[in-house]
Order: sequence, then structure tokens, then C-alpha cells
Amino acid sequence: MEDNNYNNGSFQGGNEQPPQYQPQNNGQYHRNGRDNRPPKKTSVIPIVLIVLAVILLFIAMFSFTLRMINGGLKRYGFYAGTDTSDELNYNLPYIAVLELEGTIQGDSGNEFTSQPYHHSWMLKKIKQLKEDSNNRGLIITVNTPGGGVYESDELYLAIKDFKETTGRPVYSYMKSQATSGGYYISAPCDKIIANRNCWTGSIGVTIGTIYDITGLLKKYGVKTVTITAGDNKAMGSYTEELTEEQQEILQSLVDEAYEQFVGIVAEGRSMSVKDVKKLADGRIYTAKQAKDNGLIDEIGTYDEAVEDMKKRFELDSCVVHKIEYTNDEPLLYRLLMQTAEIGKRKEETELDGLKSLMDENGKFTVTYISEIQK
Repeated sequence: MEDNNYNNGSFQGGNEQPPQYQPQNNGQYHRNGRDNRPPKKTSVIPIVLIVLAVILLFIAMFSFTLRMINGGLKRYGFYAGTDTSDELNYNLPYIAVLELEGTIQGDSGNEFTSQPYHHSWMLKKIKQLKEDSNNRGLIITVNTPGGGVYESDELYLAIKDFKETTGRPVYSYMKSQATSGGYYISAPCDKIIANRNCWTGSIGVTIGTIYDITGLLKKYGVKTVTITAGDNKAMGSYTEELTEEQQEILQSLVDEAYEQFVGIVAEGRSMSVKDVKKLADGRIYTAKQAKDNGLIDEIGTYDEAVEDMKKRFELDSCVVHKIEYTNDEPLLYRLLMQTAEIGKRKEETELDGLKSLMDENGKFTVTYISEIQK
């Protein structure tokens, strides 16, 4: 009978040695039928790539679904898209309504931010309306504290050109606020109608706030050196005191823009420059005050403004087309961009916050804008 040194898988006997490892199955080593080599390290790169691919696929599917939904809503008139005018019928006589919302400034929005006012889009629409023979009139609804001198004047010239070239009526309907640049672009209109709760006026110019922190720097022993060619090249720097000559230079810029503003109001409202200057000290007027001093024609609602144009210029048969710019980006895209913007922010010390405020207000842009905003 053969002596068996193995019993139930265990070794017996003092001199017996465990079996040696033997290569089996194409060189793989086993002990008792199991692989006993150390496990191989698995690379995480393929896993990461798979996860990223799944996320991108989800984003693409979600965006596609939203666009399909938006497309369906547009067909039934519930969604405006990037430009509501794309869905309008221009084969019939119509009155166009353009909405002016937000600060009148250049197109400075980017992939992380957006702005309610789109300057190039507004100018383009006015030009298109001017060239459309079916257009019978233009109403601009204004809700703005004002804006840059350059942009306000560009818009003013576009409105004036539309009016003089076509001979069609142009109304300004002032909503919650139509101050400074908002009044500037309204001045050439045939009629100005304001909501009874509107703020308007603020006929004036500002160059912003100039900070002088030389005393603070001296207190903490901080010295600065600014290298320029030209005595007034660095004027306005908050690390150097503003000289009397520099104050006069900056004041001359503001004064010239102010005279331009006053002249436009005098021409548009058929007033003398002297009378306008009595009103143009930068103050804000209520709708009632503005009507009493001749800056607006009537106080009323938007519907009343539309009906007034129809009746006054015999446009009862015209339809009213409201043309506005809207954001057509998918919801997920906007959420991702907002998340990215939040990620860019960092905590600021009080000194950092002060410096940011000074930088923001130290650009010295001459503007027709109201410091007080509703």
C-alpha cells in the first residue's frame, strides 16, 4: 500500500517538504491550483478616459435634448431663440419694438459672462429696419442707467438716421429707469412716453472716481516709482497726487462731452441751450417732474404708447413686432460656465478688495451714466 504524506490537503511527517512550484499552463506558476504571484498593477488612465467619455457623451445628449425641446417650443411660439425677429412675418406692415436693457456699452460678454445689452446687435437691427419697406414705425423701450459716451452717441446717431432717412415715427418708451445715456438716445425721438414710476434725466457726464492713496502708502512706508515720458502721462494714478493742471485736463474732457449732451437735448426737445442747462445739473427726475419741465411728453403705459403711435400716424392696420435679443445657450452649458466662473474667484483681503475697487473706478472712461441706479 502506497504511503500517502498528504491528508486532506495538509502536510504530515517531520521530514516531508512542501511540493515545489512547477510551471503549468504556458509558464504560469501555481500552487494547489492557484496563481500565487503578486497581482499586476492596473493603470488608471483607461478608467479615467472611460469616465471622461461617459461624461462628454452625457453632456452631448443633454444638450441635444434641450435644443430639440427649444426647437419644438419655437415652432409653437413659446420660445424666442437668439433673435425673436427670426420667427416674425415681415410680409405685412408692422411697427417694430426694440428693447434696450442694461448699460449701454460695447459687446464685452464672454464665454463666462453675459450682458443684457448687445450694442452691435442693436445697431444692426436698426439698420435692417431702416431698409425694410414694410416697417412703418419704431418704438424703443428704454431701461438703462446710461453708458459710454461713444456707444450712446453711436446709438443716438443710428436712431436719428433712421428717423430722418425713412420719415417714419420713432418713440421712446421709458420703463423703470432711462437716465443719462438713456435720455441721450431718447432725445431725438418724435415722442417720449414714460412709465409713471420711471426715473429719468441725470443729464451730465462723469469720469469716475479718482483715488489718492499716497497718504496711506507713506504711513506704511511703501514707495512707488512710475516711469513715463510726458509730465501728464500717469495722471490719475492712485499712487501719485493729481496736480491742478491734470484736474483741468480731465475737466475739459468732461465739459466737452457735457456740451454735446446739452446740445442734443436742446435740439431734440426744441429748447434753448440756456433752458436745458438749468435742468442739466446731473439730477434725476421722476416721470411727473420730467413732464413738468418738458423733458418728456406723456406719462403712460407701454400699450398706451403703442396705441398713441397707431392713432397719431394712422397705423391701425399694422401688427406690432417685439424684437429682442435672448440667450439661446443650453441650460447645462450655462451652469457649467457659471461653475467655472465661481472656480476662478478667490477670497480677497480688505486691501485686495480696495485695490479692486480702485482699479474698477480708475479707468477714467467718460460716460453718460447715472451713479444712482434703480
